[in-house]
Amino acid sequence: MSHGGRLAAKALKTAGVECVFTLSGGHVMGIYDGCLDEGIRVIDVRHEQAATHAADAWARLNPGKVGVAILTAGPGVTDGVTGVANAWRANSPIVVFGGQGPFNNLRRGSLQEMDHVSLMRPITKWADTCYETARIGEYVEQAVRHAMSGVPGPAFLEIPMDVLHSPIDVEAITLPTFRDYRVASSAPAASIEVAAKLLRQAKRPMVMAGTALKWSEGGPALRRFAEATRSPVYTNGMGRGQLPMDHPQFFNRSRKEALAAADVVVLAGTPLDFRMKYGASIPADAQIVQLDLDDTLIGQNRSADIGLVGNLGVNLDALTDALNGSLDFSEHTAHLRTIEDAADAALAAQLHSDEVPIDPMRLCHEIADFVATDDEMIVIGDGGDIVAQASKVLRVPPNGTWMDPGPLGTLGVGMPFALAAQIANPDRRVMIIYGDGSFGLNGFEFDTAVRFGLPIVGIVGNDAAWGQMMRPQAMIYGEDRLVATELRATRYDKVVEALGGHGEHVTRPHEIRGAIERAFASGKPALVNVEMRKDVGAMKGSTYV
Repeated sequence: MSHGGRLAAKALKTAGVECVFTLSGGHVMGIYDGCLDEGIRVIDVRHEQAATHAADAWARLNPGKVGVAILTAGPGVTDGVTGVANAWRANSPIVVFGGQGPFNNLRRGSLQEMDHVSLMRPITKWADTCYETARIGEYVEQAVRHAMSGVPGPAFLEIPMDVLHSPIDVEAITLPTFRDYRVASSAPAASIEVAAKLLRQAKRPMVMAGTALKWSEGGPALRRFAEATRSPVYTNGMGRGQLPMDHPQFFNRSRKEALAAADVVVLAGTPLDFRMKYGASIPADAQIVQLDLDDTLIGQNRSADIGLVGNLGVNLDALTDALNGSLDFSEHTAHLRTIEDAADAALAAQLHSDEVPIDPMRLCHEIADFVATDDEMIVIGDGGDIVAQASKVLRVPPNGTWMDPGPLGTLGVGMPFALAAQIANPDRRVMIIYGDGSFGLNGFEFDTAVRFGLPIVGIVGNDAAWGQMMRPQAMIYGEDRLVATELRATRYDKVVEALGGHGEHVTRPHEIRGAIERAFASGKPALVNVEMRKDVGAMKGSTYV
């Protein structure tokens, strides 16, 4: 006889799961035992938040598959809540297993007993408990189905420990069929034609490509549309990198001007949330063509003139076919390119600054130049101002990947995302761009990277402050009233060295490139700690108000 943990692992294997993330806990250890039988890799981290973040990243990096986190009961589940919430806002399909006290002691006050399902329900697509060992496989399929179908997102499955560890003949159980749950449908031809008509009438269109395009694997379709129409394309969220950043139709420094002038805006999986001022950034007389995975997302915060519901890649291809090469917005894109070139020129002095302490933009320029040497690098942004500044100059490599938290803005994703990235892509280089504040949240996961031999390199822009909060605080209340925003110029490189990794400490701009090269050459998890200039008020060279 076997036990329910092995049945859970067998179901996960059938679903295509290759790796799970966890922090050891007695309530769920039966699943680990099953993973050994099924050849599923178990990566144990130092905090459950890191486990759920890593599951999020695994899903982003492996289209058509779920990321999996296994959390013990009580504080194990509550520690993982932030990562689940981040995946919820990023639409990442993850399945989170939660432990629970024995079913036969339900509501009697078992160790770490609490109502996990009610806690998880607001931040998941599906949350439930399995109370019968023989049905564990059925519940795993339900969790995967809910996570992957429609607009992806998290699912939570609780299994009480006596249910999970009860003996059962696993071979006698028929597992349900796991299929491809991703949206493959297209919008009606009549709707495609309405969208095509709006574009034929346009003179200054623009495309905003976002997260749902990534979940639709619509990058090639976006490129085809952009090249067929010569439309300017901007990206946000996980849309970043879906069009190569060296493509002539890719833009990232003229969005404000493009929006102000737009007469047609194609929203390809970009929600009208805070990043788009809830729709107010689009002129009142501009028309909106909105593509998304679910009909309930069309017209949220501002009505769309036409909604194309279904797989975004399929619908973009259909729209390109309907236009049949009839459009060419080259003149409009040429005007926007002059704006981009001027913005680049305005930054030149900072990009090449030799001042000490180091100008943040000089650091970002050095990072961008290094990233440009590797067509397949995976880059993760984990910070506030330093990541925002880096995004101005850093281009996602042609075959590489960019990941950041997404719209929840969760700090601390850096190393958990990197763990998943390096495990999923052992032959590719993985880099984290850190703020010094964000490093403190999950920096101890360098221990996990050391234990599993993952040569991830982090670069900390260290200004000894929560800079993104310090600057507005100083501007609003005065520099003499700073509170809860100042840190120490800590030697985070020494922390990583103490954990068994490689550390570099940089104080001058000409040292940056060599330190990054040595960090990657070390073959160890490594951290480059760069002391930057602290801008207390408005960031130098910025328009931040």
